[in-house]
Amino acid sequence: MMILQNLRCGPMHGYALVQVIKRTSDELLQVEEGSLYPALQRMLRSGWVTAEWGVSSTNRRVRVYRITPAGRKQLERKVSSFKRMLEGIARVMRSAES
Repeated sequence: MMILQNLRCGPMHGYALVQVIKRTSDELLQVEEGSLYPALQRMLRSGWVTAEWGVSSTNRRVRVYRITPAGRKQLERKVSSFKRMLEGIARVMRSAES
């Protein structure tokens, strides 16, 4: 969900995705490369992202990922499901305080 959300802002390579997630979460979330790249491969196979080779700002060859229309739909579903889950957790927490 976080990968797709960040790709909505524009195409990125893997290391940039890791850094954006880390920075925007105030370093509370750290995505390991061992988790990121298999997730990106699953998203490629599912058609949620596309990839092409590019060059990074440090002149390295990198794979740049871009969200697809199918990825946007998947993101909407995941965000909706996540919001429902958070609402349920909040209800349970409120009832436990009473």
